[in-house]
Amino acid sequence: MSWLWIVISISCTCMGQVAQKFAVQNIQQNPSWQMWQKLLQPWLLAAIGFLGLGALAWLLVLQQLPVGKAYPLLAINFAVMALVAKFAFKEKLTLTVWLGNGLIIIGVVLLGVGL
Repeated sequence: MSWLWIVISISCTCMGQVAQKFAVQNIQQNPSWQMWQKLLQPWLLAAIGFLGLGALAWLLVLQQLPVGKAYPLLAINFAVMALVAKFAFKEKLTLTVWLGNGLIIIGVVLLGVGL
């Protein structure tokens, strides 16, 4: 069951990051917005909601796994967000980014074997 909560936590955290990116883009496209408009825009509220759900799921993970084994699994967020940056936001990723993410995935797999 801990794997389900890990996947939910990672998914919610990544969706929260994507919503934050959309919120920032929305603010940049509307420079005349007042502070309350920036704070109450749907993308920012979605980001807060997703990140909150991710945190709650993470608390359930920590009830089932030692933090020393669970916490490194959050590194999957880096690899997922690199793919989102590449394909959803059309960002250019360097070879170094790809290699770094490959090493992260290898590390997570090695840690996962020990769970």
